[in-house]
Amino acid sequence: MNTGILDVAAVQRRLRAFSDARGWEPYQTPKNLAMAMVVEAGELVEIFQWMTPEASARIAEKPEVQQHLGEEMADVMVYLLQIADRCGIDIAAAIDRKMALNAAKYPAPADATQATLVLGANGKLVVDDGAQVAGSDVA
Repeated sequence: MNTGILDVAAVQRRLRAFSDARGWEPYQTPKNLAMAMVVEAGELVEIFQWMTPEASARIAEKPEVQQHLGEEMADVMVYLLQIADRCGIDIAAAIDRKMALNAAKYPAPADATQATLVLGANGKLVVDDGAQVAGSDVA
């Protein structure tokens, strides 16, 4: 039953039980799970491959495509949660840490409605006020 809140620990327990019931544990190393996740990410990207940006923004108008997208997103998330579980990473805490790092690295402009990123002459991303974005490797 979906309550709208993702209980990461509960999902990880379900995934462990699913894997254990099938004898998959020996094969589900972090390396193998990461490789499988990339395959699933490719399947997710394939949905958008030949869509225009406008068509991709309207994907909710096509329930069958939206459902397929959700299934591929779930596949990616399942592998990501399994990697976190196998590596002892508290994914919620990791997200919190990463968001704090990104907030420091990419401070919000005074007027967010005017914020734009453009490619500067030096090939780095710059904000509309001309300030260089630190590292220009957007998370």
